[in-house]
Amino acid sequence: MERRQVEDKSQFRAEVSPVLYLALIFLFNFIGRIAPAPLMPAIEADLGLTHGQAGSFFLLMTAGYFVTVMASGFLSSRINHRNTIIFSAAAVGLELLFVSMCQGLWGIRFGLFGLGLAAGFYLPSGIAVLTSLVSSKNWGKALAIHELAPNLGFVLAPLLAEAFLGFMTWRGVLDVLGLLSILLAFVFFRFGRGGRFKGEPPNLKAFKVFLDRPSFWIMIALFSAGVAGSLGIYSMLPLYLTAERGMDRGFANTIVGLSRVAGVFTSLIAGWATDRIGAQRTLVYVLFVTGFLTLLLAGLPGWWVILPVFLQPMVAVCFFPAGFAAISYIGPPEIRSIAVSLTVPTGFLLGGGIVPIGIGMMGDAGVFDFGIAAVGLCILLGSLLSRSLRFYSDSPQ
Repeated sequence: MERRQVEDKSQFRAEVSPVLYLALIFLFNFIGRIAPAPLMPAIEADLGLTHGQAGSFFLLMTAGYFVTVMASGFLSSRINHRNTIIFSAAAVGLELLFVSMCQGLWGIRFGLFGLGLAAGFYLPSGIAVLTSLVSSKNWGKALAIHELAPNLGFVLAPLLAEAFLGFMTWRGVLDVLGLLSILLAFVFFRFGRGGRFKGEPPNLKAFKVFLDRPSFWIMIALFSAGVAGSLGIYSMLPLYLTAERGMDRGFANTIVGLSRVAGVFTSLIAGWATDRIGAQRTLVYVLFVTGFLTLLLAGLPGWWVILPVFLQPMVAVCFFPAGFAAISYIGPPEIRSIAVSLTVPTGFLLGGGIVPIGIGMMGDAGVFDFGIAAVGLCILLGSLLSRSLRFYSDSPQ
């Protein structure tokens, strides 16, 4: 047993390098999508937006993201997963540059929809490449490393935004991020490994495998809850803290960024827990605690709100290693990328698109806290629902 554990660790160390390249691509993909959140107070002031209009930006991005994650198989089936990843990184950079040049509200909306389109091509190909490079017994740990990207993105986006806003406008911040994303596309083209195989285009037969499985619909609900607890709350949190709780923009962005630091490590713990106790049990615990802390975010008075600002994201990010593992377990291996293409975009559309605009509308109605609390209750319901998951017979769970 001891010898086998040593061999497993040695094998995983050999598999880590290509996973890190994918995580780097994912980092800039994610930062590009969430950058408007810490910039939103400045964007609102510049364009004279309401909270609801600000929330609509995230709905447009996630709508674009929904379309291309669903349809990414058409592209990867023709140019392979590797080239799809490179294309996505370059397109994200170009869209960020486009948004920075737009002067009117509708131009920015169009650009953000395009940004979502560009970013959506990455994830199904990224997960397909990762699971092809790593043995299934190490998926939890590999996915946890991959999930370092959005966790670091949550930390870096507000801190970088506030640092750059000290000497440039919000448009300049998007320019910098766009150029970095284009540079990274070239870096992956030159040094990235794996992905030289084509994806499976969406087809009715493959869809039917999942549509007939109750666990598929459960995973859509769970992913919506998981995304709502992390990205959905995060998208409106700087605005909530400044407009509702009266905090200074710089202080709000700083604590939002610092609050995500611990999530980098707790996500790794979640990957270990997923391999150790299983994806289903991990989801039950993570969603329950996340929902409870989200309720505290809405309910604690005064400066006590800083406590759940730090604790809630530590737990919320733990959803994703277990969530992606669970998605990979609900269907046969040969159509795993389709499982991601069906489940993830719907979760992001609901949890990362509908939730922010709903919270924003509640803010315009004077009940910002109620919008946050409603999200917390939905996440708690997700914890109960996750007990009903059933996995594919050949999965290791």
